[in-house]
Amino acid sequence: MQPATTTTAPLPAIPGRDAAGIVDEVGDGVTGVTVGDRVFGLGGVLGASAEYAVLSAWAPVPQQWTLEQAAGAGLAVATAGRALNALGDLAGRTLLIEGAAGGVGSAAVAMAVARGATVIGTASAGKHDFLRSLGALPTTYGEGLADRVRGLAPSGVDAVLDAAASGSLADLVAIAGGPDTVVTVADAAGALELGVRHLYAENDSAVLAEGAALGEKGGYTPHLAATYPIDKIAEAHRDAERGHTQGKLVVVL
Repeated sequence: MQPATTTTAPLPAIPGRDAAGIVDEVGDGVTGVTVGDRVFGLGGVLGASAEYAVLSAWAPVPQQWTLEQAAGAGLAVATAGRALNALGDLAGRTLLIEGAAGGVGSAAVAMAVARGATVIGTASAGKHDFLRSLGALPTTYGEGLADRVRGLAPSGVDAVLDAAASGSLADLVAIAGGPDTVVTVADAAGALELGVRHLYAENDSAVLAEGAALGEKGGYTPHLAATYPIDKIAEAHRDAERGHTQGKLVVVL
């Protein structure tokens, strides 16, 4: 989960920004979707963890995905897509993704590979086969990362995406040769200190459609860490606050 704002919501509040489900009603002027369609996407900053949610950006759910998987895709794909767009044309370039096995990281790997990038992804050793299945060159994070990256990319990397908030941002800037080609979606404080761009997701249907198209081709499937019934939503938020989950946490109605 990722905050879209630093302000405190007035209580009581319904949490949740992204959702998936069956279209019940279509707003005036909305085209390309009909009642009964399976869709996933994003609404406002709050309000999605409910029986009915209003989406302002959406895409069709690929046939290969369950609704639970689709529910874990919206914010991850939107965040990954915005970060990759900020890094420019990735075709023929080498991209390092820190935290590549998480919800945002795995979406970014799949999308960057599809855009023609060579992707190096960091994760614990147990997640390396998963990263290979997405098309990434896996390596472990932590001390010695620069040497390991150099072994995989002797000519260096062209861009870096930090999706981990692991305290490694300064090292990533050093690997990139400066802050201009580094984007973080996870470390606001480090970004401010180091001059790195810190980005949040935008409600962009085109980016969601890109993720859905990858899903249809089997190139991306949202990775779920756990699902919770709606009456266990407090437990889901506690687990999210603890961090260190490899994949998305989904609340099911």
